Amino acid sequence: MSLIGRSVAVKVPATTANLGPGFDTLGLALAVYDELVVTAVAEPGAHVEVHGVGEGEVPTDESNLVVRSIAYAFDAYGQELPGLRIVAHNGIPHGRGMGSSGAAIVSGIMAAKGLLEGVVDIDAQGLLRLATALEGHPDNVAPALFGGLTIAWMTPDGPQHKKLIVHRGVSPYVAVPESSTMSTALARSLQPASVPHEDAIFNVSRSALLIAALIQSPELLHAATEDKLHQSYRASAMPETDALIQVLRQEGLAAVVSGAGPSILVLGSDPAQRLRAAELVAEHAASPWRSLMLAVDFRGATVVPHSADAVA
Repeated sequence: MSLIGRSVAVKVPATTANLGPGFDTLGLALAVYDELVVTAVAEPGAHVEVHGVGEGEVPTDESNLVVRSIAYAFDAYGQELPGLRIVAHNGIPHGRGMGSSGAAIVSGIMAAKGLLEGVVDIDAQGLLRLATALEGHPDNVAPALFGGLTIAWMTPDGPQHKKLIVHRGVSPYVAVPESSTMSTALARSLQPASVPHEDAIFNVSRSALLIAALIQSPELLHAATEDKLHQSYRASAMPETDALIQVLRQEGLAAVVSGAGPSILVLGSDPAQRLRAAELVAEHAASPWRSLMLAVDFRGATVVPHSADAVA
């Protein structure tokens, strides 16, 4: 079956991982999106047109992460890769701890799923396996794929996940620095090889509490977002992020580093808390920060057939 002329539209949410104590395990999908249209064409190679975030910065050829992810999925299922034409409208900030690389990987894998519809069936577990292999860990790709709050873990049979529905009272707020970025690889390099036993116990207790807070008892979010495994070790690499988190937490707000940073996530237990968080960031920030009042995305990534007369 020829894939030439097939076109699909993909939409993938931003994510925030760790959520404080849930290092490399917990992730949350947020209602900021990358959207793209991928068309299989006869001409070999790839041409990527980028609008929004990353325009003029990210590669527009075969080295583009979305293209590489599509190629990886095709290869994994023994399929020949056609030429690709991609039009991307990106809304997820890059290098800010909101899962942009995970979203690009998931975008490519979902595009492959859509293009191969009727030829190969890539199920949910297959999607997670492909995405984790490319990303290296499942904490960002799981919520990007499936939406909501996800718990992700590794087994001898590959990555696994459990999706949970977040309590309607939880109000996420993300403060995004306009200029500074953080490499996930750099952030990980700041982690020690081992941690004190009591710190591990501390984080186990807070992670368990955080699940309860997010799905049942939002009033516990401040206590539940305490962490001793990763944020303090990374603080020196993003001092303004650390300083603002201290200000926010002293006000009783559940503020944590979003993913690898430098963005800040505040998990409000009501909308008024995130308004207060935005006021504090504006008052205490030494450089420009953007405030995002966000909803939790419950759907996760989607792919649908795209017709040529639809808007790309």
